[in-house]
Amino acid sequence: MRLRSRLARAVAVGAALALALPLAACGGDDAGGEADQIRILVYGDATNKVETQIVDTFNKTSKVKAVLDTIPGADYQTKLQTIINTNQAPDVFFNWGGGSIAPFVKANLLLPLDDMIAKDPGLKENFLPSVFNSAVVDGKAYGIPMRGTQPVMLFYNKKVLADAGLTPPKTWDELLNAVNVLKAKKITPIALGGGDKWPTQMWYQYLYDRVAGPELFRSALGGDKSVWESAESRRALELMRQLTDAGAFGTNFDSVKWTDQGSPTLLSTGKAGFELMGSWAYSTHQDSKPEFAKNDLGWTAFPSIPGGKGDPRNVAGNTNNFYSVLKKTKHPEAVAEFLKLMYSDEFVQAQLGIGNLPTTVNTEKFLDTAGNPEYSKFQFDMVKQAPSFQLSWDQAYPPAATTTIHQAVQQYTNGRMDADGFIKAMQSLQAG
Repeated sequence: MRLRSRLARAVAVGAALALALPLAACGGDDAGGEADQIRILVYGDATNKVETQIVDTFNKTSKVKAVLDTIPGADYQTKLQTIINTNQAPDVFFNWGGGSIAPFVKANLLLPLDDMIAKDPGLKENFLPSVFNSAVVDGKAYGIPMRGTQPVMLFYNKKVLADAGLTPPKTWDELLNAVNVLKAKKITPIALGGGDKWPTQMWYQYLYDRVAGPELFRSALGGDKSVWESAESRRALELMRQLTDAGAFGTNFDSVKWTDQGSPTLLSTGKAGFELMGSWAYSTHQDSKPEFAKNDLGWTAFPSIPGGKGDPRNVAGNTNNFYSVLKKTKHPEAVAEFLKLMYSDEFVQAQLGIGNLPTTVNTEKFLDTAGNPEYSKFQFDMVKQAPSFQLSWDQAYPPAATTTIHQAVQQYTNGRMDADGFIKAMQSLQAG
């Protein structure tokens, strides 16, 4: 996601944030910083404009004021883990649910939200159950959905494809053909922010799902390490190698990043034809290249794989982002009031305005008012019709697994690791 934030009265934690530069304290004897404040920590990117708006709305009526802090996307996970059990911890923080918060629950750092929900059932009832349950750990709720669902899609430059006589690929063979055509025209077929590693992981998620169906990853997440050496696993790896050998990502993809606008710029300037990215790509392009987002940005589902067990309607990505609450917060009542805004009409309309798709029960009635109704409806139908929504690998596993996953996908993609090495790396992962 993007490394940009625009904060109204928020205290930014920008690129210069170092461990010596603390956030306002919210733990121990100093919990909560100022007596009348709650700190809200979010992933720093283009979406922060909505979070700033909602904080402003909250502060108009609340005696306890919310202060928004951001950490740039590339650093978010690492620095969150560094401060989560210190006096620098926030009251409320952004996460992906699932494995991303399980270690914090086990460490007894998070506040179960069941009491809040008992007082305001809307904190649960106003969200789609399948999404809300992504932040339920050991039978207790630890997160309220925010932002929106984030399916990964194949984005493309309409002009580049039209000039090359291509249409959005529906099958793997059509994608390979597009790679060859664009490469012949000296255009990088697929922009890839390999320097960030997680964009590369997206290709593996979809290839494994299309080849093997969702069961393989579910089994692996459940502790069955043997699935990584199955015929389906090796077939998915063969297809990834086929793509890289065809020159799909160019030659310097490990030097390109999404988080510094490298890969999205390749797409928006016509230097690349495609990019596989989460739905937040729309708001990123809308923020940095509004004319491109309006006129030449296209999107489609990940191609089908001939003979694959996975349903072509299956989706991979992030089911939603969530706000979780630190147990040490001094202002749980104010936090509860802030969280109620996550299902407000204002929140839904603001998120739709930047291309995000909230998973609230009132979302559908606002789709026609979205910044791009066509895009929002495509996402909504995509998620609604998906038989399976696979959570991103590095979010489904606990944070301790992230480095191993990212290194494996990077090194296999750039040829420094063979299939057996990749399989061994994935078998070393410990499920939550």
